[in-house]
Amino acid sequence: MTTTTLQTERPGTVPDGAERTPKRVSMLTLTGVELRKLVDTRAGLWLLIIIAAGVVAATAILLFVGGTVGGRTFAAFMGFAQLPVSILLPVLGILAMTGEFTQRTAITTFTLVPARGRVITAKLLAAATIAVITTALTAGTSAIANLIAIARDEDGSWAMPMATLAGYVLVSLVYVLMGSAFGALLLNSPLAIVLYFVLPMILTTLGAMLSWLRDATAWLDMATTSQPLTMQTTVTGDQWAQFGVSALVWVAVPLVLGIVRILRREVN
Repeated sequence: MTTTTLQTERPGTVPDGAERTPKRVSMLTLTGVELRKLVDTRAGLWLLIIIAAGVVAATAILLFVGGTVGGRTFAAFMGFAQLPVSILLPVLGILAMTGEFTQRTAITTFTLVPARGRVITAKLLAAATIAVITTALTAGTSAIANLIAIARDEDGSWAMPMATLAGYVLVSLVYVLMGSAFGALLLNSPLAIVLYFVLPMILTTLGAMLSWLRDATAWLDMATTSQPLTMQTTVTGDQWAQFGVSALVWVAVPLVLGIVRILRREVN
């Protein structure tokens, strides 16, 4: 008498000998992972805390200590609170790009996701998301401060063109991408942070000292070319051109070179 054993397979299992095709991780999931990395690291977490504290502190200074020049309005609060954001936010972009190489986890990341271009895109999207969130935080904090100013019988005007608000978002995005570009190009956090702050400062100083370089800085100094986007209701064509040239030099070129370097770099 023979006994026949029937082997049944559970639904969803792969038969022996069949190839398993790994499921492609979505870009939304990769971006979420990169956002979590920024919070999980001690440097990234403290930087976010300092940025938030800087926004609150700047708003409080203008509300309770600052003079009345320009009035205490929503636009004034927004402009003053954006100062710490514009200074510190690019550092977050640098940390996002250099994290794998500074902490020596690149081999793990690129083994789990071999398509390096998708990882780089997720890092850029994560940095851009933080830029939008911090701008929203600035707007919310400024709105609260403006309500307090109104309660104290001060100006408290809410007038701000949508173009100016969009300009704040655009400038924040460009600055965080500039930091990401420096990080991708150098792949070293301390070096990228130092050069990010020093190189534009050198350009501004030389432009003030050398007359023949003064005209060039009007097209290359990001701090100068980005001002009309947040301080004027109407931006002229020449001002857009100057902003575009400075963004090309400080953001687009180093970012492209940095991406090429990451794609070609041997990970060990």
